[in-house]
Amino acid sequence: MNREQLKQYYISVRKQSEEICQPLVTEDYVVQPITDVSPPKWHLGHTCWFFEALVLPTYNPHFKVYHEKYAFIFNSYYNTFGTRIARANRGTLSRPTVEQIYAYRHATDDAMCDLIDKVSDAQWDEFAAITVLGLNHEQQHQELLVTDIKYIFASNPLLPVYRERNSNGSVAPASQFVEFEGGLIEIGHETNDEFAWDNEGPRHKTYIEDFKLQNRLVTNGEFLEFIEAGGYHDFRFWLSDGWDVVQAEGWEHPQYWIQQDGEWFIMTLNGLQPLNPHEPVVHVSHYEADAYASWAGKRLPTEAEWEHAAVTSGVTADEGNFLDDGCYHPTVAKDTGKPLLQMLGDVWEWTNSGYLPYPGYKQNEGALGEYNGKFMNNQMVLRGGSVATPRNHIRITYRNFFQSDKRWQFKGFRLAEDA
Repeated sequence: MNREQLKQYYISVRKQSEEICQPLVTEDYVVQPITDVSPPKWHLGHTCWFFEALVLPTYNPHFKVYHEKYAFIFNSYYNTFGTRIARANRGTLSRPTVEQIYAYRHATDDAMCDLIDKVSDAQWDEFAAITVLGLNHEQQHQELLVTDIKYIFASNPLLPVYRERNSNGSVAPASQFVEFEGGLIEIGHETNDEFAWDNEGPRHKTYIEDFKLQNRLVTNGEFLEFIEAGGYHDFRFWLSDGWDVVQAEGWEHPQYWIQQDGEWFIMTLNGLQPLNPHEPVVHVSHYEADAYASWAGKRLPTEAEWEHAAVTSGVTADEGNFLDDGCYHPTVAKDTGKPLLQMLGDVWEWTNSGYLPYPGYKQNEGALGEYNGKFMNNQMVLRGGSVATPRNHIRITYRNFFQSDKRWQFKGFRLAEDA
């Protein structure tokens, strides 16, 4: 990117974060119902602090931080930058106010745009690269903003509406399994000028057997059959840790499902809505996805199978349902005539692959080394992006990761089987 292109990219990403918060009232910005969910105002401040900590002081010798105590409040998990407020306590702070955080954002934007104009040509490539990384970091927090706002609203007995949307009355295409040839394949991001996270590489060879992948995501109606068959009460389908969680948490259905007078509803960002059996099931843990697959006599795909199938099928983000579309909820699969549907967008898809480094992976030095590498244990990989992911943020090689019990993100799955 040249200077003007980078500036426009910077402005558009930063504007998108504030647009996500536009429907909120002041009280919404402060709520933190659980530790996993951060108050919206914390996300807005943290994404400023990222530029203030990793970019501005490096390339502007005269830069002064906006507030000396904001680093303690808005640092997330970077030990490089010292102590920080406990994650569970982010919602206990009435100050800085929402107004003060927006002033912080605007001051940061002024400083960054000025730096884009003035940084030396000798430093440009390095500066542009770290700025683009910071913007991709902000796009990750845009997804967290949407999902955290949903949890905050769903925790309120008034079940408020975030944004109105039209319901989809179409019928999901029939479930089919598409066969793919295995063998020695290559996965991972190619080394080029396009941005990618360090955990997406290096590109490497891996062997897979022939396999079949479901043409679309598992639907609400299909998952309801698992519930009605007693799936949540039969230990035979569950991983041991998953069964322990089901018992301890009393899970009976996916998160945000509510049964009233014998009818199922789901809390959405459009408020409480009747459960559409043709929409993809969403807000399920890896444990639930794996249990359903076991009950159905199938399995979850590995991330290598998922990536190979996506590449082979010519999957693109153009057809997906993303944050840019303003739907904020998974939609019924549309029959496009292609072998695989909904591979990008709608919901992050659980795979059966643990989040581990690729062969040859080397963790970055310094603060950026804390971004992905230190989380490579006890988590599972998800692929494909969701309704809360910006379209220009996703790639087929993108590796998301969460612990197996997490449900508040837009997570679903499709089935696989051996050929």
